[in-house]
Amino acid sequence: MSEGDSGTMTDDERDGFLGNGGTGVISLAAGEVAPYSTPVSYGYDAAESVFYFRLANESDGAKGDLSGRAVSFVIYGNDDGWKSVVATGQLERTTEESVATESLQGLERVHIPLIDIFGKPPREVTFEFYRLVPDELTTRTETHTEL
Repeated sequence: MSEGDSGTMTDDERDGFLGNGGTGVISLAAGEVAPYSTPVSYGYDAAESVFYFRLANESDGAKGDLSGRAVSFVIYGNDDGWKSVVATGQLERTTEESVATESLQGLERVHIPLIDIFGKPPREVTFEFYRLVPDELTTRTETHTEL
């Protein structure tokens, strides 16, 4: 993305919009069926352009195994004109040796909101931590053109 392109954000604008955490919609590839999409909270490490997730791991959940899954993650808002960020890539478990040290450093720089959507207290839900190092990170902003 080049700075000043119509309808896109600069890296600084993107990082300001994402903050250090919030909510968005994650879509997990599901082979021949429609992707599994669900709202989730995230943490964002602007220093590394990496997203972190605390995802529920229910034994009877529809998400299935998450590590290595192709995902699309969308964050959007309309506070000061319409904006969105789309990150695509693969989820990595933060406990895997290959990413554990980097993840600990990144998790210190983010805030993942705890959202109560499970129908039971969050302390009774098993969570796992994942990160998304985007293969692609795109932005869109509302443009004002004449009709």
